[in-house]
Amino acid sequence: MSASTPVQRPDHRDLQRRVVRVLAAGQVLGGLGTGATLSLGALLITDVSGSPAWSGMAATASTLGAAALAVPLARLAQARGRRTSLSTGALLAVLGGGTVVAAAALGSFPMLLVGLLLMGSGQALNLQARFAATDLATASTRGRDLSLVVWSTTLGAVTGPNLFEPGEHVGRALGLPPLTGGFVISAAAQALGAVVFLTGLRPDPLLTATAAAAAETPDGPSAARPAGGTALLRTSAAARRAVLTVAASHATMVALMAMTPVHLTGHGASLSVVGLTISLHVAGMYALSPLFGALSDRFGARTVVLAGQALYLAALLTALVGAADTTLVTVSLVLLGLGWSASVVAGSTLVSTAVAPAQRPRLQGVSDSLMNCAGAAGGALSGPVLARVGFDGLAAALLVLVLVVTLAQRGPRAADRT
Repeated sequence: MSASTPVQRPDHRDLQRRVVRVLAAGQVLGGLGTGATLSLGALLITDVSGSPAWSGMAATASTLGAAALAVPLARLAQARGRRTSLSTGALLAVLGGGTVVAAAALGSFPMLLVGLLLMGSGQALNLQARFAATDLATASTRGRDLSLVVWSTTLGAVTGPNLFEPGEHVGRALGLPPLTGGFVISAAAQALGAVVFLTGLRPDPLLTATAAAAAETPDGPSAARPAGGTALLRTSAAARRAVLTVAASHATMVALMAMTPVHLTGHGASLSVVGLTISLHVAGMYALSPLFGALSDRFGARTVVLAGQALYLAALLTALVGAADTTLVTVSLVLLGLGWSASVVAGSTLVSTAVAPAQRPRLQGVSDSLMNCAGAAGGALSGPVLARVGFDGLAAALLVLVLVVTLAQRGPRAADRT
């Protein structure tokens, strides 16, 4: 059996449609927590620590938490299925939200960081959910199903940053410290998400797909003893290309996006302009993901990855020539979001087809972990670049672009036609 050709019996089609609906609902709920962490977390850290210098630790802590928890959650999926893994991730995020509220009440900065790290499990499960959409998908619908789950994240991610006012009402009603009500709402949403996963993913899509694959090749070594994610990277060139494509694409996006607010405000842009620019960037990341998923199914994932790199090139060149023009910077960020959408949707499809079904969860976990680490590195390195050579110096990320294009162009054509 080919690694890129999953088994889907006729009775699996209805199950797959239901799985995608359940995952999409869970993504909407999970996105609330992610959006709240990025927006309210920075404010809460500043309040508890007493210094705005620590504000960036909210995003850093949650990203590191997502990276650290991606592999354990993937191993749990391998052993117990997506239902157990995704619901566990959601419950860890609930625990994180409770820890954040307690830390604010106690004025404990270390405890606050621990809570934000645990809330990173929400990001980890959101990433894993897109792969769960491919467990029972056919070659003709894999990209579409994955992208629909990615797209559904938009609803929660856009709503999450706007939880400040309703969260304050909730916080006052419960007698909680300022800025913590939004975390209560996000924790409640994650708890509801856990219920959605526990009740909706029956039968479990991964266990069903693995059993079907094992029935096709009962003596296959991959079905008997799944290899670890790092071992798969060592032994599979297709796995390395796919994982590096996703990680490098994510790092390129974060490197330019992370410093855009600082650059714009430094050139006199108002906070409303900065907010509009980032909102348009986020819209570019998610709004057209179903289109890129459909194109992956129609023309092949590798082709769409290359299209994403072309969009990155346009974004980076626009930033290079228009660094002093707010409108051109905004255009650059929109193109950057579209490039990320194409590259990550199609790249994730490549990850899902790089190895046999029994091996996929662990490879997917390693991919998500490296993706988060690459994003953190891209954001960290963009600061020194901005300080030394200016915003247009971030076009040095073209080096990453060249690497990704090289990786995407290599390999057998069969792996492309997902």
